[in-house]
Amino acid sequence: MLILLLTMLERIGIIVTVAFIMTRLRFFRQMIQSKQITRKQQLIAIIFFGVFGIIGTYTGISFNAETQEFNRWMFDLHQSEAIANSRVIGIIMAGLIGGYKIGIGAGLIAGLHRFSLGGYTALACGISAIVAGAIAAYFHQKKRAISISTALFVGAFAEAVQMMIIVLIARPFHLAVSLVEEIALPMIVANGLGSALFLLIIQSVLKEEEKAAAVAAQKSLTLAERTVPFLRAGLTTKSAQEVCRIIFREVDASAVAMTNEHVILAHVGTGDDHHKPNFPIQTSATRKVIENGQMMVLKKQEIQCTERNCPLGAVVIAPLKQRDVTTGTLKFYFKTESDISHITLELIRGLSALLSQQLELAEAESAWQLAKEAEIKALQAQIRPHFLFNSINIIVSLIRTNPDQARQLLIDLSKFFRQNLSSTTKSWTTIGDELKHVQSYLSIEQARFVDKLTVHFSIDERAFETSIPPLTLQPLVENALKHAFKNKEKDCFLSIDIKREDNKTIVRIIDNGEGMDEETLSIIGEQIIHSTSSTGLGLYNVNRRLKMMLGEQSKLIISSQPQQGTEITFTIFHNNSL
Repeated sequence: MLILLLTMLERIGIIVTVAFIMTRLRFFRQMIQSKQITRKQQLIAIIFFGVFGIIGTYTGISFNAETQEFNRWMFDLHQSEAIANSRVIGIIMAGLIGGYKIGIGAGLIAGLHRFSLGGYTALACGISAIVAGAIAAYFHQKKRAISISTALFVGAFAEAVQMMIIVLIARPFHLAVSLVEEIALPMIVANGLGSALFLLIIQSVLKEEEKAAAVAAQKSLTLAERTVPFLRAGLTTKSAQEVCRIIFREVDASAVAMTNEHVILAHVGTGDDHHKPNFPIQTSATRKVIENGQMMVLKKQEIQCTERNCPLGAVVIAPLKQRDVTTGTLKFYFKTESDISHITLELIRGLSALLSQQLELAEAESAWQLAKEAEIKALQAQIRPHFLFNSINIIVSLIRTNPDQARQLLIDLSKFFRQNLSSTTKSWTTIGDELKHVQSYLSIEQARFVDKLTVHFSIDERAFETSIPPLTLQPLVENALKHAFKNKEKDCFLSIDIKREDNKTIVRIIDNGEGMDEETLSIIGEQIIHSTSSTGLGLYNVNRRLKMMLGEQSKLIISSQPQQGTEITFTIFHNNSL
């Protein structure tokens, strides 16, 4: 029995070696990686493991129950002989990995082969092969990895069941019993260990694949990060050319190309002498990918290149999507189809998904910029009627008492609005131009305050050319005149202070008016106030545009106390100026 055990372990070594070689095959690696196996893959797997079971039969040791002799190599099988073998290992792996269909299918192939060899255990061994596939399939787990201990147990248990079937079915009975007494323990131990070793080899393959997949994922992320600056402009000939160059340097492909829905945008690598940008899409497969949004792998004859001697032998075409609509493709060319590994496909799939996300973000950023510009124009437009209504009210009040002055104010108002109209058609102006607007506005407002208002200007001439959103200063001055001085009969003082300091310009509007309480101060400029006396619309609009165009650091800073006046400050940082 010890000699048989050692011999069986020797045969297991041969089987494990064969298993190691077979797991290196591309088909096997793809099969064990597939989450969902197609019918074709199931059939191939059944044949694969069935043939492996047949190999296990042929590497077995023939045993003559009458003479109690073992033959180390099986050449011919007589009626009184049986085989101590490792057939069950391939069947066990089929059931554990593939479930009932593959396990029983592989068992059927290996079992029929064993039955065809004859011998008094032919039927029992044929049936036990199928039973072994069913037992292993019972332990099949779709979502969790199979442990080594499970493979060891299932291999040993399936072999023990085979010994029971031999005793129950094989005849003559005394030969069956004699056979089981001699080979049961060695075969149970050897096949249990063989199953565990085979699974260990499979797990090592999976770990290699996982490691390679992790490297591919990292490469996808790195490439996506490096292509971000170019795809911000969207899918154009220029951006596609740069993206393809970056990918081509990092991916082991003959060429990399990108298309939109109609033309080739870029082609970098082999074949760039005839695969040229702005040429119409040549392959029907590319159009099919654009239509259905599914990645495709094509052979040389399916590439449909117009150049007869084109060196490109295979291509992977992946869709580029924006909001689930395919707007282009990413194409990887190879010399032969065999150069396209499972990991390469995962890299391409991941990269196309990441690039698609970048295109969506670029589109979203473009839409956000348009919305931002539209909101800025809307905010600027709101200021025009706000000032107009106040100015008309002043002029109306003067028409009866001082027609000449009313006439002059209308002229000033006309002049102001010509300047104002020019400002609202631009996104940026200068502090110098803004001050001209303020002075025109104050010339109108002097009619309301007569001799009650004193305005002090403290302007650093170096700040004149500093860029600023149009209609920023005038609403701040208007806010002081309208609200700060509304109950003040005399000694109204307003200071406009603008200074240049290093890399920033600081603007201060200071009044000695009524001031604000803490509750009003906490919300003024951040939201519109629902009040009968004031809405805060002017301050809100100015603050909103400053933050949108110059950033949060340039927002209005307002300090005020009741009856002690208000100071409004904002800062323009020169690295943000346009």
